[in-house]
Amino acid sequence: MSISTTMTTATLDVAAENSAHSGHRIMVFAGRATPELAAEIGRQLGTGLSPVTLRTFSAGEVYCRYDESIRGADVFLVQSICANPRTGVNTNDALMELLVMIDAARGASARHITAVTPWLGYSRQDKKSASREPISARLVARILESAGADRVLAMDLHAGQIQGMFAVPLDHMTATIALAQYVRDLRLTGDLVVVAPDVGRVKHSKSFAGRIGATLAILDKERPVQQVAEIGHVIGDVAGRTAIIVDDIVDTAGTLAAACRAVAAAGATGIYALATHGVLSGGAFATLADAPLERLVVTDTIPLPADAPDWVHVVSCAGVLTDTISRIYTRGSVSAVFGGKNNAF
Repeated sequence: MSISTTMTTATLDVAAENSAHSGHRIMVFAGRATPELAAEIGRQLGTGLSPVTLRTFSAGEVYCRYDESIRGADVFLVQSICANPRTGVNTNDALMELLVMIDAARGASARHITAVTPWLGYSRQDKKSASREPISARLVARILESAGADRVLAMDLHAGQIQGMFAVPLDHMTATIALAQYVRDLRLTGDLVVVAPDVGRVKHSKSFAGRIGATLAILDKERPVQQVAEIGHVIGDVAGRTAIIVDDIVDTAGTLAAACRAVAAAGATGIYALATHGVLSGGAFATLADAPLERLVVTDTIPLPADAPDWVHVVSCAGVLTDTISRIYTRGSVSAVFGGKNNAF
C-alpha cells in the first residue's frame, strides 16, 4: 500500500486568520474513525488538532469531552461515518461519536459547528428499493441537524440529490481532480479508455475521461439483489487499450471484479480501478486478487486495514478538504475550489 498526497494551491493561511479573528478562532478535532486524515488537515491548516477525550465505556456507550474551552470557536469535527479496526470503532460507533461531539460542542458554546464527514455513512440507502424500507440517508441528515451541526462537508456522495435531504448547508466536494492527477502522473502509454461502471456514472466518467485525454466506454450492469451485480456487456471499444474503471465506492468488490473480467474479455490490455471511498468490507481483497486488475486506487476518506495488499494505493483528499475548511472559516467562496463550480463533474 502506498500513499500520495495531492494539495490544492488555494489553501489560505488559517493560522494567520486565527490571529486576525480576535473574537473567534478555528479548532479542528479528530474523531476515532479517521484520525490520520484529521491530523493531515490540521497540519495543512497550520493549526494542528485540538485536544478531545473520546472513549467507549465497557457497556458500549460513547463518551466525549473537549479538553479546553471552545467557547466562540468555529469548530470542525473530522469524522467519516465508517469503521476503523485500529481504534476499535465500527460504523455505528463513528456515527454516535460524531453526534455526541456535535452535542458537546453546542453545549460548550461553540460559535459554528461543521461536521466534516468525507464518507457519509448510510448514503447508499437514499431511497426505497422495496416496500417498508427506511430512507436511512435522510435519517442521518436529520439526526446530524438535530444534534446541532450548522454545516456538513462531504465528498463524492453516492447520489447528488442527498444534498436535498439536509436543511443546513452541505458542501459536496470531490476527489476527481486528485484522482485524475494521479492517473496523469502514472504516464501510462498507449490509448486510454475510462469505463463507467453503470449508466448512472456516465456523466462523471465522461468528465474524468476529458481530464486525462481518454475515450469512454460503459458497462451494462444490473443488480438483481443488494450487493450483487451482473455485467452484461461493454458498450464501447476497449480492445487493445488500458482501461480505467472509475466509481465512487468499492465495498465487497464483487461488482468491480465482475467489471474487470468483462473489460478483460473485451480485449483491454491493462485494467486500473479508481474509487473515492474504499469501504472494502468482507472478503473484498480476496475477491479482487482473483480479478485481472493491476492496481486499485482509493482515497483516505476511509482508513485501509493494516493488511491491505501492496497493489492498493491511496491518494489523500486532505488538500481539497483543507482548502474547503479554510474557505468556510474565512467566509470565502467554496465553489472557487473547483473554478466556480460546486462540483467538478
